[in-house]
Amino acid sequence: MDTESWIIEGVHYKWGTDSFRQADLIFLIQPKAYVQDARVISRFMKTRLGLEQGNYKQSFKYLRVMLLEWNRSFRRESIPAIMALTEEYQAKRIIVQHNLEILQHVGRVVQAKRALETRN
Repeated sequence: MDTESWIIEGVHYKWGTDSFRQADLIFLIQPKAYVQDARVISRFMKTRLGLEQGNYKQSFKYLRVMLLEWNRSFRRESIPAIMALTEEYQAKRIIVQHNLEILQHVGRVVQAKRALETRN
């Protein structure tokens, strides 16, 4: 956060209050539940097949935990907590379903800043 431009990514939102205050934009990516689950399954299959390297040993037990416990808990508990934590910054909080939407929003902000700079 000590640089001109920065991005903080991750689900570790509880320590991010200062970053929320300093941010120009706050994006909350909320894919549909089936998309989120499909991504977990895809990651599981790729690491199990050795096509990608994982940070932990992939097991069917852990896949079940990710799908039935973690993903559901995140949607049910973490998303409302993130919304509450960022409520005072709702003017700069943007909820999207796809990464492409982030690029579109950032592109509009960059264009607006450039237009403002050329006027001055």
